[in-house]
Amino acid sequence: MVKISDLRMREVINIADGRRLGPIKDIDINLEEGRINAIILPGHGGGGGGKFMSFIGREEEMVVPWQKIRKIGVDVILVDLAFNLPGSELHGGIKEKW
Repeated sequence: MVKISDLRMREVINIADGRRLGPIKDIDINLEEGRINAIILPGHGGGGGGKFMSFIGREEEMVVPWQKIRKIGVDVILVDLAFNLPGSELHGGIKEKW
């Protein structure tokens, strides 16, 4: 069994490009079905890699659906976030949902 507190300590890596996406910030849980819908990561702004704040003052987030998680390891969580759209870049802008 894996505790949510244990998941939050693991680094999330995108296997499509090898980039570190950061630790889990939050988890979207469907209480009626007892399932995790998605993991939520801190957003990544373009360019400098610093924190990016939206116009209402909240930090942007990356929502990774549970179906995109490929492996939960001891130290890392591997996700597959391959973008097939022309000009689509992971760190060039915030992707709300895949």
